[in-house]
Formats: sequence, C-alpha cells, structure tokens
Amino acid sequence: MSFSFTGKVALVTGAAHGIGRSICVELARCGAHVSAADVLRDELETTVDACAAAGGTCRSARLDVTDGAAVHRLAAEIGPVDILVNVAGGVLGQVGKPIEEVTDEEFAAIVAVNLTGAFNCARAVAPGMKARRYGRIVNISSGAGRSTSLTGIQAYTSAKAGQIGLTRQLAQELGPWGITVNNIAPGFIRSNPTTERQWESYGEEGRRALVADLALRRLGTPEDIAYGVLFFASDYAGWCTGQVLSIDGGKAMF
Repeated sequence: MSFSFTGKVALVTGAAHGIGRSICVELARCGAHVSAADVLRDELETTVDACAAAGGTCRSARLDVTDGAAVHRLAAEIGPVDILVNVAGGVLGQVGKPIEEVTDEEFAAIVAVNLTGAFNCARAVAPGMKARRYGRIVNISSGAGRSTSLTGIQAYTSAKAGQIGLTRQLAQELGPWGITVNNIAPGFIRSNPTTERQWESYGEEGRRALVADLALRRLGTPEDIAYGVLFFASDYAGWCTGQVLSIDGGKAMF
C-alpha cells in the first residue's frame, strides 16, 4: 500500500516537534502541501526543514488554536483545506494533584488547548470541505481519553475523552458531505521535552514495567502515529469515519 496526497492541502496543528512534526513530514513526503502550525515559531522552522529534507513542501504558521478568530484567519489565508490533523494539546506543564488543589485556570487551560482547539480548527475548515464535498479530519487524542491519565491529570483525561466525543459527533454531522472524521489515541510516546521528563520520572523500574505492559514490548515512535494518520487521510479510509484507533503497542485492546 502506498499513499499519495499530491495536490492536497493539509493543516497540521501542534507541528513544532514530536508527533506533529512526524505527521507533517510524512504528509509532505507523500505529496501534500503542508501548513505546519504551532505557538513555537523557532521549532516550526525545524519542521519545515525536515519536510524539505523528505522532498516535500511545507510552510510554517504561528497559531494559538484556542483563539477562534486566529484560527479562522489562518484557514482563510491557507485556502481550502483537504486534510486537517489536530495534534495541538498537551498537559501545559501540569502534573497530577488532588482535585481540590486544581484551580479553575489550570483546568480550563488544558481543556482549551486539547478540546476547544480541535473544535475551532474543525469549525474553520468545515465550510470549505462541505463546498467541495470532500475532507479528512484526524484528531489526535490519547490513551488517557479512553482510560485514565498516567500522571493523574483530571483535565487532560476529560479533554481527550471529550475530543473523542467531538470526533464521533462531527463524523455524524459531516458525513453527508463526504467528510470523514476519525481519531487516533496514542499510547506513551517519547516525543517532546514533556514526555522525556515523564519518562525519566518513572525511574528504571517504572520504565521497565511500562514497556512490559505492552503486548509488543516496545515503546512507539512519532512515526507510528503518523502512519495511522496517513491511513485515515487517504482514500483507503474513505468508508471509515467516527472511529478511534489506539496506536499503543497493544496497551488497550478494545
């Protein structure tokens, strides 16, 4: 199976490093014209360079996905988007704490970037996709959205579960226009400074236990997630919508 996105326009958020960068590179390698969006401007240029090294085309765009007006401006600037991949999210430096110690601001910030951001981006590209009766939206959730957070972050688990619900609802709503909406729930991936700190925090015994709990007995890579995106974005998945694909080495088998 080979993938071709020649002539397709893709918007990838959270594209500055890790999973988002790998998705940009793989889409660009397969011929898509990629817009890589993130709040981290300098790191975005590394993504652009990586896409070029893979033989693809990519432009960078600084974007805060929680700002609905900014998202609409970028979508208008890019023009019709064929493929939207919502990667932007994360824990914003938060660590697990008792619920009574979580502030309104901490909870709201994580929900905004992980859930509201995906809504903002889908809302911005949907009219163009409807007009062309074609579109692919892929949301990157988390194993936490299907189960619980490894680090006990209430807002992150809630937002990622909400994103899965948003995926299903949009799949139902947008399906009549030939637009598919799917979700990938990655397992633990060492993909950025935050996940590196998390990995180190487990200690040697905890790291061994985490890997031993995976059927495949290895951690995944950002590329493993990107390959799932290629499938959902392709014509091979044209009759596949509203689905959640766990790419996690066999951690969640349901």
